[in-house]
Parts: sequence; structure tokens; C-alpha cells
Amino acid sequence: MQSTSVRIDGATHQEIKKLASALGATVGDTVALAVRRLRQELIGNDLRGGLTDDETRWLDADLG
Repeated sequence: MQSTSVRIDGATHQEIKKLASALGATVGDTVALAVRRLRQELIGNDLRGGLTDDETRWLDADLG
């Protein structure tokens, strides 16, 4: 697995280590999980938004 470094403050690093320990996971896996959950939250927020006019017209189109 290729890796890279990300600079974070000490308090954040300690919090990630605590979360990793609670999850029984590595720090890297915990960060990956957090990133995935944030991405899912953004997708969910986008889906909760209203439809655009084009989307509404497409959904209301007569298919017959």
C-alpha cells in the first residue's frame, strides 16, 4: 500500500488514536473510515436537496 504523510495538530492526532483504539483499528483505517463517512454525508446532503428544473422535467416526462 502506498502511503503519504498529512500534517495535523497533536490534539487531532491523539483523538484519532483514541478512536482507532475504540474501533480496534489502525490509525490509517480510522482516517479512511472518517473520510468515507464524510463523503457519504455530503452525498446524502446533496440527495436531500431539491430537484433542479431539468430533473423535474425529466422525471415528469411522458414515456408513452
